[in-house]
Amino acid sequence: MDKPLGIYIHIPFCASKCGYCDFYSLTGCEGLMPKYLDALTAHIRESAQSLSKYYIDSVYFGGGTPSYFGADRLCEVFSELKNTGMVLKDSEVTVEVNPDSARLRELKLLRKEGFNRISLGVQSANNDILKLIGRRHNWRQVEVAVKNARDAGFDNLSLDLIYGLPSQTKADWADTLAKALAFKPEHISCYGLTLEQGTPMYQYKGSPFLPDNDEQADMYLYAVQLLQHYGYGQYEISNFSIRGYESRHNLKYWRLEEYMGFGAGAHSNVGSLRYSFVKDVQRYISGVEGKTDIVDEYEHIEILERASEYIMMNMRTVWGISEDEYRRLYRSDFTPIGKLLDEFVSNGWAVKEGAAWHFTASGFLLSNVLIGALLEAQAGNRVAVTPWMRAAFDSEDKTKLPPGENEAFRDSIRKRTII
Repeated sequence: MDKPLGIYIHIPFCASKCGYCDFYSLTGCEGLMPKYLDALTAHIRESAQSLSKYYIDSVYFGGGTPSYFGADRLCEVFSELKNTGMVLKDSEVTVEVNPDSARLRELKLLRKEGFNRISLGVQSANNDILKLIGRRHNWRQVEVAVKNARDAGFDNLSLDLIYGLPSQTKADWADTLAKALAFKPEHISCYGLTLEQGTPMYQYKGSPFLPDNDEQADMYLYAVQLLQHYGYGQYEISNFSIRGYESRHNLKYWRLEEYMGFGAGAHSNVGSLRYSFVKDVQRYISGVEGKTDIVDEYEHIEILERASEYIMMNMRTVWGISEDEYRRLYRSDFTPIGKLLDEFVSNGWAVKEGAAWHFTASGFLLSNVLIGALLEAQAGNRVAVTPWMRAAFDSEDKTKLPPGENEAFRDSIRKRTII
C-alpha cells in the first residue's frame, strides 16, 4: 500500500437529458437503480484485492446526476469502498449535484458519511438560457442549493459554468460570473460549449444563435482576468480555484496518475493499462453477475503514447512540462519540443517559469493547435535521436492536426521552427 489511487464511480441516471450532453446517461430508468446499486457494491467488493495495493486519496461520483440517484444509495456505495480499508481519512470525496436535487437532508447525510466536496451544475444565471439548453433548474434553485450545501457543512464547493451558449451575450456571461462569485465558492469551472453529433443541440452548430469564435474568446479571457482578480488561480484550461482547493481527483487525469473506475461507461488508468466498461447499465449489471463481459475497451499503453499524453495533458495545466522530467520519464530528446516552446514564448502563447513551460491565457485559447504542433515536433524528431524507439514509431499512428485554418496555422509555425 504505497501508491495513491483515485476512484471514479459513474452514476448514469438523470431526471432528464440536457440538450448538449454527450456523456453516457439515461432517463426514465429509475427501476434499474436498485440493481445498479447492487452491481456497484458487488464490483467494489470483488476488487478489494486489487485496491489493497494502493491507498485511495480521491473519490469522485460523476454522471449522469449522482444526486438524482439518492444520498442513501451514494452512501451505501461509498461505505462499500471504505470497507476495503484503503480510503484515507482526508481523501477528497466529490459528488456531482444538480440544483433541483440538492436537498438539505440528503446533503447532510452525504457530509456525515464523509463526502466533502460538491460540484454543482449551475451552467448559467439566465433562466431563459437554462430552459433553452434543457436544464431543469432556475437561478432561484441554484441559490437554495448553495445555501443547502453550506448549511450541510460543505466547505469545498465547485460551480460548473458554460460559455458560448445559444443566444448568450457577453453581458449574460459577465452576469453569470458575477453571481457565481457572490457565492464565494472555493472552485469554479468554465467550459466552452462543445456540440457533439447526436445531441439535440447539435442543430445549433454553425448557427448565428451561437456566439462566434471571437465572442467566445472574449468570454474566456474575461473569465480568466475576472477570476484572477478575485483570487481564483487558473490551474488548468477550464478550472480555477482558491489556493489549496484545486480538484485533487481531476489532477490525476491531467498528471497521468492512476485511477480506477466503477460503473457503466467508467474508465480506468492503472499501471500501463487503460480500460473502460460497457456503456450499458443492463450489460454492466449482468457482467458483474458473471453472465457477460463488461470490458468495452482495453489497451496496453506503450512508452511512446505515454510521452505524447504527457505533453497533451500536462500542457493543459499551469505547471506545464519540463525538459528534465520529459527526459527522465521517456528517455527521449526534448530539443525540437523546446525550440517550438521557445517560439510560443516569443508569440505570447507560453511562458517559461523555472525549468517548465506552460501556456498563457492566450495560449490556452489555441491549445488544441499548439499541442498538435508539439506532438508533430515530437513525432518527427524522436526516432533519429532514440533509435531504440524505431520499431514502436514505425507501427504507431502518427498525430495529425485538425484540417482547415488550423492546418494553415500549423504550417506557418513549422516553417519557422521545425528543422
